[in-house]
Amino acid sequence: MTDIPGSPHTPSYGEVDLTTCDREPIHIPGAIQPHGVLIAVDADHRVRMVSGNCALLLGVDPAGALDRALADVAGPTLADAVAAREAAGLPDTPLVLPLGDLPAAGTLAGSDVDVRTHRSGDRLVVELEPVAGTERTALSYHTARGAMARMASAGAVHELAATLAHEVRELTAFDRVMVYRFDADWNGEVIAEERRPDLNPFLGLHYPATDIPAQARRLYTVNWTRLIADVGYTPVPLHPVFDPETEAPLDLSFSTLRSVSPIHVEYLSNMGVTASMSVSIVVEERLWGLIACHHYSGPHRPSQDARAAAEFLGQVASQIVLDRERADEREAALETQATLAGLTARISASTRPPLESLVDDPELLTLMGAQGAALCFDGVITTRGTVVDEATLRRIAAALASPLSYATCTDRVETLLPDLEGDAATAGVLRIGSAQDRWLLWLRPEQEQVVDWGGDPTNKLISATEGPEVRLSPRKSFEKWRQVVRGRSLPWTSWQIEAADALGRHMTGLLLMRSREQIAMAESLQRSVVLDHAPVFPGIELAARYQPATTYQLGGDWWDAFELPDGRIAFAVGDVAGHGVSAASAMTQLRTALRAYLFEGHGPAACLDQLDQLMDGLLDQRIATAAVAVLDPATGRLGIASAGHPPPLLVDGDGATVLDVLSRPLLGIGAGRSTTTEIDLTGGATLLIYTDGLIEERETDLDQRLAQLRDLAGRTFPGPDLDHWVAGLLAVQGYEPDDDTTLLAVRLVR
Repeated sequence: MTDIPGSPHTPSYGEVDLTTCDREPIHIPGAIQPHGVLIAVDADHRVRMVSGNCALLLGVDPAGALDRALADVAGPTLADAVAAREAAGLPDTPLVLPLGDLPAAGTLAGSDVDVRTHRSGDRLVVELEPVAGTERTALSYHTARGAMARMASAGAVHELAATLAHEVRELTAFDRVMVYRFDADWNGEVIAEERRPDLNPFLGLHYPATDIPAQARRLYTVNWTRLIADVGYTPVPLHPVFDPETEAPLDLSFSTLRSVSPIHVEYLSNMGVTASMSVSIVVEERLWGLIACHHYSGPHRPSQDARAAAEFLGQVASQIVLDRERADEREAALETQATLAGLTARISASTRPPLESLVDDPELLTLMGAQGAALCFDGVITTRGTVVDEATLRRIAAALASPLSYATCTDRVETLLPDLEGDAATAGVLRIGSAQDRWLLWLRPEQEQVVDWGGDPTNKLISATEGPEVRLSPRKSFEKWRQVVRGRSLPWTSWQIEAADALGRHMTGLLLMRSREQIAMAESLQRSVVLDHAPVFPGIELAARYQPATTYQLGGDWWDAFELPDGRIAFAVGDVAGHGVSAASAMTQLRTALRAYLFEGHGPAACLDQLDQLMDGLLDQRIATAAVAVLDPATGRLGIASAGHPPPLLVDGDGATVLDVLSRPLLGIGAGRSTTTEIDLTGGATLLIYTDGLIEERETDLDQRLAQLRDLAGRTFPGPDLDHWVAGLLAVQGYEPDDDTTLLAVRLVR
């Protein structure tokens, strides 16, 4: 085995470098630090494994200690104390015992020792350290209460960290004590520091995640304290290295004497550290940070009491950090909720369309701390603030879409769309919406950040500095190295994501409610102008039917029938494009104007031309189709004109015929002329006028559907009940019509 230059190796590691750093078996090093002795016993308290320094400290050769009772190796006083602790459930508190009854003459004979016990699989692990007479005593109740009070009185987290660093240095007497906080990527930042005056400050420096690999962070979460009393120590191997029963190394995750990674030892040596200790800060079972203690003036071993006191303060700090962060989050969340409540109240109270009110609300961007927003509804995009082009917005929305989540976000868009790297205007995006063509995006700019690292964190630059032939090892330079971090926005908080989700749900509900209100208003308008049943005219049989596509999609269809001053009867069927109140309102104006034109004596063609001018001039952005007919009951002559309307059918005993009625362009175009077509309605023939909802269907040819209607109408030529025949013609639509439908049937009765 090749030793790492300047660092000891331990049995389970072998030769290691940074390429294996994240795979080091640091919980099973097969060795301990030499300032104590380790004994692993079975259920009968017989020794199964011991550390190699057993001969020096206890006076018993490691091989001779195996299979012996604990009392025969470490004395009855210790054996009885261990049995009592085991019976009490292995309390995690230091125990100091005099070893005056060691069976052999080890260096611990007659000394007071710190005793720690823990379980490792089926083994009970006993660790002993000598207690030095000069070491500080335990943290008293009054001292503990004073330290806790000072920490509790700290305001922000940074103030708490500063107090914590001071209290731990007072307890442990390390040359430097730092409070080190992890970010989302496990990079660390020194947020508080207490140090010897002659030491360079580390406060504010950042350290890369590779400095503390994942498996080390896991150990910090389960074992809150780790001490290296002498960085230059020589590891003491366990004997045997593998448990004779399990044939596996002993798991030392909870050991206080565990030997540490050679890489970490080299790292500390490169920093000039001679002893170190770490205490975890764990918030909601996640490693939040560390209390990192460094010594530079030789070995340093605080007592178990001092270490236990430091760990206790770390646990207290963990709870206070949780309380502080929760309080800060609650305050920010309440502020966001207040903004959301005001925004939704304004939108709900507004008479404008909800989506227009949303996009125009002055707090839409404030709600999410964004500089831009983009709303897409049915494919149409509306923006506010600073945004990128529409094509990029659609790409971002598609990249963030998830079938599992209504609200999704990123603070690094370039990770989703690498070609957007360097776009400082759009680094972070929050999206809500479950449909591809209906979504809302909030956009945040790049938050440029200047980071001061404790040395160059990039391995490539390390290798370039140390030379291509040098083994890739822990960095040797810890001089401040400044980096400008780009490409990221401020992160989206959980309460912002929740507020976005709530806003989306509110808008969906409001749109549905407004849709129902519009349907009710449209129905009211339709009922006020469109007849519920066909009127009765002497000598004429009339049947009409209106059918909406769905309950929530009332359209602009209408029909009319009334007597003119000269005794003729006027009939009309029309369809205003669109749905809801606006379509119903336009339909009402169109029907009223047509009645006025017909009463003035204009023929069907002239009426349609005037309607076209009306719509083009007054009903902007509205189009419609219509068919107008005027019947003379005395002669049976009927004049009919069409504006973009489906061709009427003439049905008699020989079948149904599609009438060749010349049609002008759609109403509202402002161009074209109408022509009146004359037909004879005598002989029992029935005229059928209808809207396109009867024959239009997605992915079906219109001529094919018209042929189906003609065949159905001819086969079911009306008998005595014209209304029943009209209702039967609706069967040509199938079960799910795409649009609302109107039919009007007229025939003379002689």
